[in-house]
Amino acid sequence: MNPLSACLLVAAFLFCVGLAGALSRSSAILVLAGIELMLGAANLNFVAFWRYGSVAATSRVHALTGIMFVLFSIGVAAAEAAVGLALILAIYRHAKTSDVTEITELKG
Repeated sequence: MNPLSACLLVAAFLFCVGLAGALSRSSAILVLAGIELMLGAANLNFVAFWRYGSVAATSRVHALTGIMFVLFSIGVAAAEAAVGLALILAIYRHAKTSDVTEITELKG
């Protein structure tokens, strides 16, 4: 097995664990953690294709494309976590629960 296949296999496993965690949990914090695992799997794919991809990089701009995607994705994940936690705190203050199955209305 070549290194690219191994990295893609690990990333697929991480994505499946994150998806199962996001769909099966009722706590909003654990759903957010599952989504973060899926974003981590996408970042691993970006790095794996950047490192082991068969495309010949002829310039430094092409060589850094994968890393730029990963840095942008990490920034988006940080913003998503901050907004997600703020929403979870606001819902908890209003509904007194973080269980996503018990939250039935958006307006109080």
